[in-house]
Amino acid sequence: MFKISRRSFLWKSSLGALGTVTLNQGGFRELPIKALRFGLAADSHYADRPPRGTRYFRQSLEKMHQFVEVMNDEKVDFVMHLGDFKDEDDNKLAEDTLEYLNAIETVYAGFQGPRYHCVGNHDVDSITKEQFLNGIENTGIDKDKSYYSFNSGNFHCIVLDANYYEDGRDHFYKLPIDFQDTHFPEQEITWLTQDLIQNQSKPTIIFCHHPLFHFIRDDKQFHVNHFEKVQGLFKDHGQVMAVFQGHVHQERFEMVHGTHYITQLGMVDYQGLEKNCFSIIELDQSGIHINGYKRASSQDLRF
Repeated sequence: MFKISRRSFLWKSSLGALGTVTLNQGGFRELPIKALRFGLAADSHYADRPPRGTRYFRQSLEKMHQFVEVMNDEKVDFVMHLGDFKDEDDNKLAEDTLEYLNAIETVYAGFQGPRYHCVGNHDVDSITKEQFLNGIENTGIDKDKSYYSFNSGNFHCIVLDANYYEDGRDHFYKLPIDFQDTHFPEQEITWLTQDLIQNQSKPTIIFCHHPLFHFIRDDKQFHVNHFEKVQGLFKDHGQVMAVFQGHVHQERFEMVHGTHYITQLGMVDYQGLEKNCFSIIELDQSGIHINGYKRASSQDLRF
């Protein structure tokens, strides 16, 4: 079971102190870890296009500026964007979409530390996955890697990519495709299995654009097909503390096999900086502390 309580954005943990954290219910381990803090944003959807519904695409540049300024002031260990970094306009021209990508990546690059991306479905709309990856930087990661892992302090971080057809081909939305048809190809599952085995002793965090737990809304599927397979891998590993996800523009907090599954609101939604949305995540010996900014809620998640 876990406890949820409200916290203010400027909640401070005793950073730098060593503590002992009890991890997943599937085989507890006592591990001394140093607290980790990182910035988290999702679904900025930047493009030079008029608003549509709740989405104010052009304002995401200014909102991203604010995110970067706060993260630099707070001196977080790294920043992560959960995907749908950019969008496209009605003409769907690759050259224009690449300009939108370059514009928001330039702002994101203002963060004075390591930065990372998940690939979202809107990141492979009028441009290919290869073009998207060539237009961004994941610190220390090869340009051709859409799923990858890295260490930050005592923690192991894994970034997954579900933008694949069932046969393992990359998604590209200029071709006929159903956004609900998302998969992890066998080569990614093999890589993930090996990566978890090689980092068996480390507390681990997962990032993915698409939810890795059951998520249906308005009769539409938002989760990855066969998500149960990766849930089983996380359970067997026994050290996966949390899975952070975007895509749904909605907050939800679930626990599965002792791991917290957390979806985040979309930065693009609603007008004005007062409606911005991002978080600082703090992990320490007491649990996961989500320090929400503006529309994002603040939560304490206990193990």
